[in-house]
Amino acid sequence: MSSGKVIAFFPEAAFGPALNSVGIAQACEKLGHKAVFLTDPGMAGVYAGYGFEEHMVNMSEPMEPEAMAKYWSDFINGHIPNFNKSPHDQIDNYVKECWEAIVETAIWAQKDLPGVLDRVKPDVICVDNVILFPAIKQYGKPWVRIISCSENEFPDPDIPPHLSGCGENDKACFEAYTTRFNAMVKPTHDRFNEFLAECNEAPYPLGEFFEASPHLNLLLYPEPAKFNRRNPLDPARFQYLEGCVRQDEPYEVPQFKANNDKPLLYVSFGSLGSGDTDLLKRLMKAIAGLPYRALFNVGDYMDAYDDVPDNVHIHSWYPQPSVIPQVDAVIHHGGNNSFTECLYFGKPAIIMPYVWDGHDNATRVQETGHGFKMHRGDWTDAELAGNLETMVTDKAMQAKLAATSKHMQARHGPTKAAELLDKLARG
Repeated sequence: MSSGKVIAFFPEAAFGPALNSVGIAQACEKLGHKAVFLTDPGMAGVYAGYGFEEHMVNMSEPMEPEAMAKYWSDFINGHIPNFNKSPHDQIDNYVKECWEAIVETAIWAQKDLPGVLDRVKPDVICVDNVILFPAIKQYGKPWVRIISCSENEFPDPDIPPHLSGCGENDKACFEAYTTRFNAMVKPTHDRFNEFLAECNEAPYPLGEFFEASPHLNLLLYPEPAKFNRRNPLDPARFQYLEGCVRQDEPYEVPQFKANNDKPLLYVSFGSLGSGDTDLLKRLMKAIAGLPYRALFNVGDYMDAYDDVPDNVHIHSWYPQPSVIPQVDAVIHHGGNNSFTECLYFGKPAIIMPYVWDGHDNATRVQETGHGFKMHRGDWTDAELAGNLETMVTDKAMQAKLAATSKHMQARHGPTKAAELLDKLARG
């Protein structure tokens, strides 16, 4: 370890970015480096559970972890009525409120970050977030931007705007979304530029809250699904990781009361999406009459289910990277972990997006022939049954998924990321 470097990870306070960074950190430690995590107290214990050192950075007014978790749970659950809206119609409510909260996290983090960095003394800092933290840019060591969300977080005139869910050739959708987004976020963006000026940073153009790192940018997005850019990303600074599937505990599929010889499905809308119990119950009822078994991630809402079908198993949490290889198809919300893990293991997916990059990933999974995009509320049992049947029987889709899986697994994102960080850390 004497020749090892300290590599600090600062993911967004959400499980998707957090667990992606865990995968990279595990690979960095295999190369002899020390990986540490900077984290909001609301995520305390997540990284320690994987054996990593944690350093707290308050990203909001300090509160107990349980209160913080409840705040975000209430925030998501309060927006459930907005989840049925189009990406364009979510700008005025969910998207605008998210950016207001995100800007406040950056302002709060600036209070703690300089002191935390001085204490940790990292040789490289990896940031997986959607907003700039000036203290990290100004620390004097190489910093790396990790993109857990859709690739279009780095914009280009020929690809859909981030969060828009537009088809890759729908330029009218591009323009309508960007125009509305910029109008709605302008007050928040002005507030952020004021903060940047206080930190002696130049203002960002309207609609932008972050920049590419001059050192290295790591995109978890898989190349088989990437967009065709007018201005290709420079491989000297931008590298695709093909996902970052972490090592997790093994999982043994349970015995079901019915359909034990039938194809296995996995249904998960993430830790926060599990609050949408009405949708999960509707899916259970539909799948109860179909020739499948299904594992349902219901999060903290186990008590909400008192009539579980015989071909369904529910749990508050599954070790997803150990589950997906064993299933035949997945239904999820379009989070980037679920999106890339399905492709990594060659599993077709139905994406029922709620918000954020779920819309982009849902559109992309259908455009590239790796699964289907379905509205989370406006669907019929027949549509669900038809898409599931296609996913488990269609040879062309299975061949495409097999090729994508082979491509991704041949490159192993965490190992690639660790090697790039090793090179950067050693100068």
